[in-house]
Parts: sequence; C-alpha cells; structure tokens
Amino acid sequence: MVIGIIGESCTGKSTLAEQLKDTLGGEIYTGKDYLRLAKNEAIAAKLFQKKLRDAVGGENLFYVISEEEHLALLPEGAVRILVTADLEEIKARFAQRMHGNLPAPVAAMLERKHGCFDAVAHDIHVISGETDPETVCAEVKQRAQG
Repeated sequence: MVIGIIGESCTGKSTLAEQLKDTLGGEIYTGKDYLRLAKNEAIAAKLFQKKLRDAVGGENLFYVISEEEHLALLPEGAVRILVTADLEEIKARFAQRMHGNLPAPVAAMLERKHGCFDAVAHDIHVISGETDPETVCAEVKQRAQG
C-alpha cells in the first residue's frame, strides 16, 4: 500500500509517518529521497514512480510530501493523508528547528505557503494537535486489510 502524507513544513507529517511505520511496517521516503535510486534525477523519479506503482497492492511505502510538484509522483490507488496545522503552530515549530529564532523572511515564506495543500484531494485529514494518531493508524490499517 502506498500512503502519501501531504502537508506544509512542520505540520507533523514525519512524526505521523514514523507512527504508521511502527504500527504497519514499511519504508518511508521523504521529499527527494528517491534520488538515491539513481544518479540522474529523471531516471530516479521514473524508478521511484515504478516502485510506488508496484507497492500499491503490496508492501507499505510511506511518501512524505511537502512540495506540490511531488504530488504528481503518487500513483492511482495511493491513500492520501493531508496533515494541516495552524499557522502560528507551524511558525513555533519552525522556530524550534532554528534554535528559537524565526527570521522575518522565513516567517513570510511560511505565511505565503500556508494553505497551499488545502484543496488537494485526500482520503484522510489529520489536524495537528487535534487528530489522534492512533485513530489514523487504525484507519490506514483497516484500508490495508480492506
């Protein structure tokens, strides 16, 4: 099964992917991790798309997406999980990554990108801090057994 975990930076996608992996088993790819499949980016993308297509009916593969152009890599049949968070929560988490300091240009970038995935088709919507990760794991597990 392919599970696309989609959302802006600092919404909790990677944490959710780890929880799903711990519960269901499988492999996690994030962003351009697929580049390790080949030296050439175009070839790596094609190999990754094949790997994703092959995993639709098989082993669990989690793909964490925070850039809109990577949505096109998800195959038909992938479970899409949209992870969202309040802008202030995203800023606070990003500031933690930057040792407590959130420069104005970074804050402006986060403001511009906020909501960029809101219209993306999805099967499950996770609201950071509100949706219980165990409930999401149970729902994905049910779809896998489905």
